[in-house]
Amino acid sequence: MPRPDLLAAVDLGSNSFHLQVGRVDGGQIYPLDTLREVVRLGAGLTSEKRIDRATQARALEALQRIGERLRGLPRSAVRVVGTNTLRVAKNAPQFLREARAALGFPIEVIAGREEARLIYLGVAHSMPPSSQNRLVVDIGGGSTEFIIGKGLEPLLTESLYMGCVSYSLAYFPEGKVEKSRMKKAELAARQELSGMVREYRDLGWEEAVGSSGTARALESILRENGFTEDGITREGLEQLRSLLLKHERADPDHIAGLRKDRAPVIPGGLAIMLAAFDELHIERMAVSDGALRHGVLYDLLGRVQHRDMREVTVAQFMRRYHVDTAQAERVRLLALRIFDSINKEKEDQEPDRLLLDWAARLAEIGLSVAHAQYHKHSAYILSNADMPGFSRMEQQRLARIVLAHRGKLGKMQDAGLEGGDWTLVFALRIAALVLRNRTDARFPLLRLAGDETGYALDLPQAWLEENPLAAAALDTETGNWKSVGMKFSVNSLSEKKVAQLRG
Repeated sequence: MPRPDLLAAVDLGSNSFHLQVGRVDGGQIYPLDTLREVVRLGAGLTSEKRIDRATQARALEALQRIGERLRGLPRSAVRVVGTNTLRVAKNAPQFLREARAALGFPIEVIAGREEARLIYLGVAHSMPPSSQNRLVVDIGGGSTEFIIGKGLEPLLTESLYMGCVSYSLAYFPEGKVEKSRMKKAELAARQELSGMVREYRDLGWEEAVGSSGTARALESILRENGFTEDGITREGLEQLRSLLLKHERADPDHIAGLRKDRAPVIPGGLAIMLAAFDELHIERMAVSDGALRHGVLYDLLGRVQHRDMREVTVAQFMRRYHVDTAQAERVRLLALRIFDSINKEKEDQEPDRLLLDWAARLAEIGLSVAHAQYHKHSAYILSNADMPGFSRMEQQRLARIVLAHRGKLGKMQDAGLEGGDWTLVFALRIAALVLRNRTDARFPLLRLAGDETGYALDLPQAWLEENPLAAAALDTETGNWKSVGMKFSVNSLSEKKVAQLRG
């Protein structure tokens, strides 16, 4: 993969969409361009957890403008992540198809703890190095992330379903701020926090840091009103609460430092921050310029410089689930060989090839649960485990490939496999099938062709006769592929034909 000089990250948050473009120089990223679009995706969630059409239209217009800034950048230099609203919206798949078309790049919906990991990465790179633990609090539009880390490594991550948009809508309808409503909002946030505070207090931290828009907005308001010199303090937050209650709303005309575009969501953000200060016993919090989009940039830099967090996760899973590494390597090499034979005329196959590599190495993690139906156990783990570096979509796709790599294929017709996925399934199935004896026996892959209609494999007649079990298994595969409307044939080659192909 080429190493681009420019990298771009897009954060599709529940309040705002952010674009960050950076120049890579000596392992560091220097900001070149930014764009912020206030979309309030979370405010468009209906009671049925669907994004309404007006909000979708506003989001698609914003994505077209962001896409214009990204034009000309290769796919490998851009990463786009969606957060809480896209995690919970029932119509997210339909919206994401339109969103990708508007933007021109794939969009990954990331899990809450993966969001937390990336936030910490962005904050850690924006602050002076420290050997002490840091607590990072990031109040977004639909979720709030809490991370304790040291250096560049997160030690503890959590994502809670509360944010400045959702809380402002729920507790301060029409922007009206009353004492009873503020009390209810703070109490609800404290209840959300109650399940995690003990573990966080036990680990401890020396410095608390706030990141993203809510923390920066709160600091700006506190500073402009003389409630703090810098950072966020408990006393300053209490003074701001009193100010909102006095004006009965977040009024930018009467509250210094409050931007008009931030005013509708600041009451909810303030309630969550007050609850965090109370439950975690925080007295003062610094504010960082780093945020999710910066973490995405540095994670992307790791990928293009071959320090991919996903690779670290795969290696950790192999150790955790005691994978037979010799067998995994045999299957990986053969699966990739099959994949390359089918795709040798195609371009930009690296993302799919990488997914197949991981699937081959993780296919047997389910053996640690039970041998029978182990592929189902493997797929369940891959679907539900926290896998740092992977988006939810990548995890689900990986799980589907692993689930389909053995057993009857007919069950997979409605499992969400897309066009290119079938080639990954084919490569992994054939590799696992012919290597079931778990030895280093050579597989004489001479000729292989495949397209959307099916696959054809040419093998020496002598090899088929010497390996009757493998030959019988390959013959059975014909019926499996027929069950999903695809063809698969194994053709035997005479010694003369083999000699011609090899010579």
